[in-house]
Amino acid sequence: MLTICAAHSFIEKSMNDSELIDALGGTAKLAQICDVTPQAVSQWRDDGIPDARRQLLSMLHPDLVTYVAKAEREPLIGAA
Repeated sequence: MLTICAAHSFIEKSMNDSELIDALGGTAKLAQICDVTPQAVSQWRDDGIPDARRQLLSMLHPDLVTYVAKAEREPLIGAA
């Protein structure tokens, strides 16, 4: 079970992925939760949290993570 300190009980839904990783306990903690290496989570800070992991995190912490598929987060290329 993921625990979060009381200071993070209210967090803006508009935070970026790096801020979200910190709010969820940091790189090492999130790597443990998602069963990946800390290096993978560090890369998510730049590349974004993968959809499957974001969906898992939204189930574990719906108060902090809203799952929106990547295709819905990014506008289509060439869309006017």
